[in-house]
This record gives sequence, C-alpha cells and structure tokens, in this order.
Amino acid sequence: MRDPYSVLGVAKGASDGEIKKAYRRLAKELHPDLNPDDTVVADRFKEVSAAYSLLGDPATRKRYDNGEIGPDGQEKARYGFEYAGGRSGGPGAGFGGGFSGGPGGAGFNAEDIFGEFFSSMRGGRAGQARQQKGPDRSYKITVDFLDAAKGSTRRITLPDGRMLDVSIPAGIEDGKQIRLRGQGDPGPAGAGDALVEVSVRSHKQFRREGTDVHLDLPLKLADAVLGAKIEVPTIDGSVTMTIPKGTNSGRVLRLKGKGIKPPKAEKAGNQYVHLQVTLPDPPDPELTAVLEKWAKNQSEPASETDADSE
Repeated sequence: MRDPYSVLGVAKGASDGEIKKAYRRLAKELHPDLNPDDTVVADRFKEVSAAYSLLGDPATRKRYDNGEIGPDGQEKARYGFEYAGGRSGGPGAGFGGGFSGGPGGAGFNAEDIFGEFFSSMRGGRAGQARQQKGPDRSYKITVDFLDAAKGSTRRITLPDGRMLDVSIPAGIEDGKQIRLRGQGDPGPAGAGDALVEVSVRSHKQFRREGTDVHLDLPLKLADAVLGAKIEVPTIDGSVTMTIPKGTNSGRVLRLKGKGIKPPKAEKAGNQYVHLQVTLPDPPDPELTAVLEKWAKNQSEPASETDADSE
C-alpha cells in the first residue's frame, strides 16, 4: 500500500481536521454508489478508506509516524541487525541475503527464519486497526410535536449526496438519538453508523410530561355555569368532552388513553385538560347587567320579620 498521506493528498503535518476533510471529499467522489461497475474506482475507494482508517485514529497515526507500523497497518520488526543484505548485530555474523549453514553450503534466507513469527505478530493490534469499522457520523433533525408523538419520516442527505429516509418512532422524546446501522463513514471492516439526534419543536397548545399530554383550554362563562359538551383537541384529533355545571377555573379533567404511546409501552398515557374560565372580550352589556343585579341581591341583608304582639 502507498503512503497513506499521499493516498489522501495531505502533508504529513496535516491536522486531524484536514485529514478528515480530505477523506470526506474523496469518499464522496469515489463512493461505489456513484460509480457502479467501475472496479478501478472501487479499488481506489478501498485504498482511501484504508488510509483514513490508519490516519483517522490519532493513536494509530502516531504509531505510523513513529515507524512502528507500515502503511498497511502491519507491525514493523525492530532487531539489532539488518537481515536483507545488511550487517549483523553481533561480531562475525554476516547476512548477505543468506549464508552456508550445513554441508554442501546449503543456504537459507534470514527472512525465512522469522517469517512465521512475523505472521503471528500481524494478528495483534495492527490486525485490529485493519479490521475496524469506519467512523460514526452525527446528524441533527427537528420535528414537530405531533410528528414526534405519532411517528413520522424525515429525509437526510449523506456526504456522498444520497438521500436517506429516517423513520421517527412514535413517542420519541426531545434529544433522543436514532442509530442507523452501516450508514456512517466507510472503513476496512464496514461502514460505521449514523447517529441522528432528534429535536422536538414545542406546540402552541400541547405540552408533554412523560407519556401524558397537558392542555390549557379556555371555557366560556355560560358553559362553566350551566355545563356543556365542547370539542377538545387531542393528538389524535378532536373529541367531545362534558363540562359539569358549576365548573370553576383551574379544574382539571382527564381524557383517559389520549396521551402518547411509545412503541414498547403497553398503553398510552392520558390527556389532562386544564380549564380556564374566560369572560367575553369586549364585555357583553347584557351579561354585565345581569351580573350587576345578581351582585346587588347578594349584597342586600335579609329582611327582619316583625314579632307578633301579644
């Protein structure tokens, strides 16, 4: 494999951000989905992914820069001699690619001696580096309150230009993550995951507390005094609710099972309706006159009954 810095087209002193940027640009350009049936581009994509797998990990990159591993991620042997035509680490022992070790000058190469040992070393950390998955990729999406409560679908754009539909599960809470397996950045052992953080917009009427939904509902004075049947909005649509006679402002009525039901929950939560008695705006003269008369009657003391004379 070529030098990974050359593969990604960056200098050896490039920052982590520059390396990541170069990889994203090449991955988008060379992605197999954009170049179907092109084996040359596919090989180049694999080479770029392997290079980023090595340089994208600070620990692995440091080992490569220090000469501990090669561009293919394999360990480099470090001994006191050079055995391929070099010099030995001990006096009088010469390795010129091989030496006579028995009758008739039968020769062998020093690399043959250590070949098996080197092979076993390759199954260690270097092998793990070659087999790691690509990095995860993070996204953020914002959904409406009702879409989060009932479930919906949102579309995101991947770095390579592809569009991906994300299924929003019913009842998801603000700030929760959705993991999409294999939709992250590519790597030698497969792509990482896409982590989608969901932000839920607030609603002008509903507010959520666990699986319960709360609603503040204005109530006409006449309906509060006389009682009535009124339409009440819920996350599933409007329902009819009975208002008892003499209902005071601040009373809370429950709509059972009209809250949020997450996929794994056995039942849905409830909706709680907080009643707020309101007066007409502008004021109704007729209502004002009636209340003035009523208030006057309430304020007058009860008349005394004269005692019978004897």
